[in-house]
Amino acid sequence: MDKVCAVFGGSRGIGRAVAQLMAQKGYRLAIIARNLEVAKAAAADLGGGHLAFSCDVAKEHDVQKTFEELEKNLGPVNFLVNAAGISRDSLLVRTKTEDMISQLHTNLLGSMLTCKAAMKTMIQQQRGSIVNVGSIIGLKGNAGQSVYSASKGGLVGFSRALAKEVARRKIRVNVVAPGQ
Repeated sequence: MDKVCAVFGGSRGIGRAVAQLMAQKGYRLAIIARNLEVAKAAAADLGGGHLAFSCDVAKEHDVQKTFEELEKNLGPVNFLVNAAGISRDSLLVRTKTEDMISQLHTNLLGSMLTCKAAMKTMIQQQRGSIVNVGSIIGLKGNAGQSVYSASKGGLVGFSRALAKEVARRKIRVNVVAPGQ
């Protein structure tokens, strides 16, 4: 069976590094980012057989369409990496509500939506792996990053609960918390 990995936020940073590693391990990759051109460049750097997609993870319709397209072109996803994230650092009293909403939607809701979309295939296959990229800030907090911390802390709780929901279906869910 083909090894197919979808990397949301795979065009740069941690997501891009993960994509490079997964390509070395023989996975066919879907590199997903908001900017299609940047995603295409990242996919091209990995060599042939990898595809790029544009998606705003905060929009359920975008996520569903992306999964339909990538599974049509690459096959069923059996590895999902959620590395898409944003930070709008500011003291809470100075933070605009729209910045709070965008961080929560991208960093937390986005991962929930991609996991939900991936679950359909993974449950049918009775196997799969999901890695959600959190942050040490979600565990310990940091001045000027209260909203970002909340979004990444929520991702930790979500990942732990989802792991318990799907473990009997042989689907692993992990969260990593990079940082200092």
